[in-house]
Amino acid sequence: MGMGRGTGMELPGRRGVLGGAIAVAAAAVATGGTASATGGPASATGGTASARSGETPALWREFAAAPYTHPQIPYVARAGAHSGSRRLPRRKVVANVRDYGARPDGTTDAAPAINRALADAGERGGGTVVIPPGTYRVDGIIRIAHDNVVLRGAGSNRTTLHATKSLTELIGPYGSRYGGDKSSWSWAGGLIWLCPQARYESLTAAIKAKAWPFEGWTGNKRDEWRTLTPVAPARRGDRTLRAGDTSRLHQGDLVLLRLADDADHTLLEHMAGGGEGPESYVWDDKTKLTSYVPYEWPVRITSVKKNTVTLERPLPLDVREEWDPRLTTHAKALTGAGVEALTLEALETPQSPHLLDKGYNGVTFQCAYDCWADDVVVRHVDNGFGLVSASACTLRGTRVEGRGAHHPYFCREGSHDNLTENFHIAERTTPAPSGTQLHGINVEGLSSYNVWSRGHMEMGTFDSHRGMPFANVRTDITIDNNGRHGGDASAGPLFGARFTHWNIRVTNERAGLMKIDGLAPYSATVGINEVREFDQTDVPDFSGDLHSRIELYGTTGVVRPRNLYEAQRGLA
Repeated sequence: MGMGRGTGMELPGRRGVLGGAIAVAAAAVATGGTASATGGPASATGGTASARSGETPALWREFAAAPYTHPQIPYVARAGAHSGSRRLPRRKVVANVRDYGARPDGTTDAAPAINRALADAGERGGGTVVIPPGTYRVDGIIRIAHDNVVLRGAGSNRTTLHATKSLTELIGPYGSRYGGDKSSWSWAGGLIWLCPQARYESLTAAIKAKAWPFEGWTGNKRDEWRTLTPVAPARRGDRTLRAGDTSRLHQGDLVLLRLADDADHTLLEHMAGGGEGPESYVWDDKTKLTSYVPYEWPVRITSVKKNTVTLERPLPLDVREEWDPRLTTHAKALTGAGVEALTLEALETPQSPHLLDKGYNGVTFQCAYDCWADDVVVRHVDNGFGLVSASACTLRGTRVEGRGAHHPYFCREGSHDNLTENFHIAERTTPAPSGTQLHGINVEGLSSYNVWSRGHMEMGTFDSHRGMPFANVRTDITIDNNGRHGGDASAGPLFGARFTHWNIRVTNERAGLMKIDGLAPYSATVGINEVREFDQTDVPDFSGDLHSRIELYGTTGVVRPRNLYEAQRGLA
C-alpha cells in the first residue's frame, strides 16, 4: 500500500486526558455506583456472600488502567445512538396521522395513513409524526425509511398499533440462504421496520423472487461497495487511521472499515483472542461462519487531516496488512430515525414451531445507524426487537410481553455498538406449545461491542446462536434462566473474545450461558450468584487455557461498579 507498517495514531491527547481522570473515576465507582433499576430480586441465593459490602474486583482496576486494550473486557462506553448520548434527539412535530385519515376505531386500516405521513415527513427532510392516544388497526408494515423521521405515540400505555397480518402474508415466504425449510422470518423483518427505502425495496424484491439475500450493509450479494481508500496497520483501541488517499473522505461521513480474512483464518483467530486454542481450531468446514466475513464495521469520521482519519469510536480489532484493510462505501444507511411511546400488539396466534415463524415480528432496525426505540412495548410477537446489520442504535425502555416469543431480542448479521438498556422480557401469558423454542437476548454473526444493561428477564437466556460474536457486554441484569440457545454447527464458536457478564442475578441458579469462564475465550464473569449446570450444558469450542477470568463468584449485588457500561462512561 506504500504506507508501511505502523500502529495508528491516537486522537491527540485523549489517552493522556483519560489517564488523568481514571483514578478519580475508579475510586468513585469503587465506593458506590448506580443502583440497579431492574426491579428484580436483590438476591438469587441469599447466604452470607450477599451480605458483604461492595467490592471492587481486580479486573475493574486493570481495565481502568488500560480501557481500550484490556484482554478480557471490551471498551463499550460509546455504544448506542450518538455515541451513547443520554438525550435522544427531539425532532419537530411535522405531521399527525389523524390528518392523514388514521382512526383509532379498531376497524379502519391505519397503516396507509401512517406510512403516508412518515413518507411526507421524510421527503420534507425529517421530523416527528405523532399518533394520538387510541388503538389503531394496521394491516400492513409500518415503514420508517427516511433519515431523521421519528414515529411517536402518546406513550406505550396510551397508543397501540394492533397488527393483524404477518410478514409471510404481507411479503411472502422467506426461506434461508443456507438451505432447508426454515423461515427467515424467524430472525428477520419487523411489522415496524426501520430500513432505508432502497435497501427495503431490494430486500423485499429478492424475497418475493425467492433469491434469498444477504441482509447487510453491502447489498443482497455483498457487492454494493467500492473502496474509498486502503489504510495502514493500526491497533485495537486506536482512534485514527493513516489512509492512502483521503480525497473522498469528509468529516461526518459514515463509512465501513472492511477486514477480509486470509487463507489461514488469522482474522477469525484474532476475533477469538488468538493463541493455541483458536490456532488449532478447524475453521474451514464452518461454512456459515466464513460467509460472515469480511468483517464490516460502520463508523463515522470525525475529522480528516492530511492522511490521518479520526473515527467516532476506537477500533474494534487490530488492523493488519494481511486482512486487506480499507475504508469503503456501503448501501445507504438509515440515520437519525426512531420510534417512541407506543405499543405494537400483534394478532394473538399460537407460537409457531421452531424456525417456522410466520413473521408476527415487532420492531426491527436494518442497515440503520444512530437510530433508536424509546418506551416501546411489543406484545404477542414471534420475535420482538431486531438489530440486523444495525449499528450505533439505542433501545431504551423497551418491553416484550404476551403469549411468548421465539427471539425477544435478536442482534445479528454484523450488528455493532448497539445499546439495549432498561429492558424487560415478561413471563409468557400462555404455555409454550410443543416444538417451540425460547431464546432471550440473542447475539450472533460476528456482532460486536453491543451492550445489554439494566434488564429484567422473567424468561429467556443470554443467547448466542454461534457465528462467533465477540466483545459484547451484559451487565446489571436479573434473569430466570430458562431459555435455550441455538446455532448451526457450521456457524462455528458460541463466543469470541472479550465477552463480559457483570453483576448478573440468576434467580433459578442455572449456569448455562451465564457463567462463561469455562466457555468463552479471553472473557470475564464478575459478580454472579452461585449457579449450577443443568438443562442445556455446553463444552468450550476452543481447547487449552481459555484465559478467561471470574471474580466475585457466589455474590449478589456486591460488585462495584454495579453497572459496567455506566462505569465505563464515567471514565470517558
